[in-house]
Amino acid sequence: MFTGIIEAVGEIKQITPKTNALSLHIAPGKLDMSDVKIGDSIAVSGVCLTVTSLADNRFTVDVSDETLRCTHGLNSVHNLVNLEKAMRLSDRLGGHLVSGHVEGVGEVIQFEPVGENIRFVIKSPAALLKYITVKGSLTVNGVSLTVNQIDGDHLEINLIPHTLAETNLKHLKPGERVNLESDMLARYVARLMDVASPTLSK
Repeated sequence: MFTGIIEAVGEIKQITPKTNALSLHIAPGKLDMSDVKIGDSIAVSGVCLTVTSLADNRFTVDVSDETLRCTHGLNSVHNLVNLEKAMRLSDRLGGHLVSGHVEGVGEVIQFEPVGENIRFVIKSPAALLKYITVKGSLTVNGVSLTVNQIDGDHLEINLIPHTLAETNLKHLKPGERVNLESDMLARYVARLMDVASPTLSK
């Protein structure tokens, strides 16, 4: 479990092919690795991955072909990735509950300055829209953000300078793709409503 509050921006330094997977060798940037051990979970641009080795100020994670198929940004050397260690039960929940299971890949439609901030518009996959609401939470490349407006399948978000400084979102351009995860609580509520609807209709 994660919060969507990014702790560091790392870099994919090397990729090693494996059977039906890739092994990513990641430089962790300023991420504190002193308490990380093999088997721990780290969210890499929103994708929950398991640490398989630690050496030479790098950590490695394996990414299956299935995960690569439904995410973006994990298959290129030198890609910058947002990093967050799994939360402890005693941690402050500064963002929102994030599982690290990417549900879809969105497209950047607009990324333009408005004063010191950035007006950020994403085209969302249709399947996610029922879980997204105005002033609700959305995870973009692992970052917990608030949706300000919804126009069809376009989601408008305001990025403040701190978020830009501490994440890889500052490098985005129109046409690029981003990993999306909707609010976990919204998904559970929607599922409960779907299950209850046949009973309610009787």
